Amino acid sequence: MAGSTTFAFRAMDLSGVASAGEVEADSKAQVTEQLRQRGLIVLDVSEKASPLNVEDFFKRFKSVDMRELAVFSRQFATLVSSGMPMLRALHTLEEQTQDELIKEAAAGLRSDIEAGSTLEQAMSRHPQVFDRLYRAMIRSGEESGRLDEALDRIAYQVEKTDALRRQVKSALMYPALVFGFAAVVLIAIVAFVIPVFAKIFKELGEENGESAALPLPTQVCVTASEVLTGYWFILVPFIAISAFAFLRWKKTDTGREAWTRFTLRIPFKIGDVIQKVALARWSRTFSGAVSAGVPMLQAIKLTGETAGNVVIEQAMEDVYSSAKRGGSLAAPIQAHAIFPPMVGHMVSVGEETGQLEHMMSKVADFYEAEVDAKVKALTALLEPVMIVFVGGIVGFIVIAMYMPMFSIYEKIR
Repeated sequence: MAGSTTFAFRAMDLSGVASAGEVEADSKAQVTEQLRQRGLIVLDVSEKASPLNVEDFFKRFKSVDMRELAVFSRQFATLVSSGMPMLRALHTLEEQTQDELIKEAAAGLRSDIEAGSTLEQAMSRHPQVFDRLYRAMIRSGEESGRLDEALDRIAYQVEKTDALRRQVKSALMYPALVFGFAAVVLIAIVAFVIPVFAKIFKELGEENGESAALPLPTQVCVTASEVLTGYWFILVPFIAISAFAFLRWKKTDTGREAWTRFTLRIPFKIGDVIQKVALARWSRTFSGAVSAGVPMLQAIKLTGETAGNVVIEQAMEDVYSSAKRGGSLAAPIQAHAIFPPMVGHMVSVGEETGQLEHMMSKVADFYEAEVDAKVKALTALLEPVMIVFVGGIVGFIVIAMYMPMFSIYEKIR
């Protein structure tokens, strides 16, 4: 069958006997229809994984555009609330979105729903686009019959998360570009300029019959140049292997915890900014999950897992244990240093008044404003630090290169 795809299915007959197999078809809906014609009750239909090609390999490292996902969620909510049929709404969204991952996911959702899946089940097959919290909020919306409201909350959640991420990225872009450009210039100087001076010093020393050692700063620069130009074939693989090993280590439980705790202690207010970003994301996620009707224990668990900070994740495990025993949420939160006292008080008030999601939303607004102010202050601090750092290195190299010239000139006189 030209252009057909292989689908794996699970089904059972009227007597309850289960069966599984594979079938060639153009869509999941066609597979479902074929199985029904055979008198089978369809349990699950999924596309069989094909051999990994180059395009699929690189797609694994591609992340979804959060702004496009927010637009997708907002439009989805509008279409559902207008009464448009689900399949037509997904077809419309598939045509409108610009992000390839979301476009493919929308097509997959439409195909799965045609095959009898719920929206949450269909989304679970696209975890790269729809994370666990997203799917949990969708499931709550489906179960309560308020899918449009759930999608509105999701869109608001994604918009706030994306705004926070863009805010931090845009603030750090300038320092990163300056440091990157400075590093390239310094490498070029060490690799190409210093060898020229070293050759000149050697020739001048031979002409004047001098074999005295170069001044210490000059020796440092010349040695660095010789190492970089003479052993680059060792340095480059060493740096690449070290970076790979570090990334692998950071993905382990021990590495994640050690790295997270280290980042929280970085001086110059950087650790403070990282903490406030994590708190803003955590409180916004918690508020969104609770307001969407996600059961409290599940909301706590999902919030910890999606916080992006292992310290908060460990704290939420204690909160989960307390809530499971019937205890309060505020007590374990107040026991962890990652949460400032204000957070514990706000959670306590939210529990007592029954407005936890409102209080958590206020906490998120506060820390998002704090992140804005802290990032601006950090950027203002980094600019003079960068100037002093880059200027100091360049000045050291210039002085180091001229010191031997002054020495030779004095001896010639």
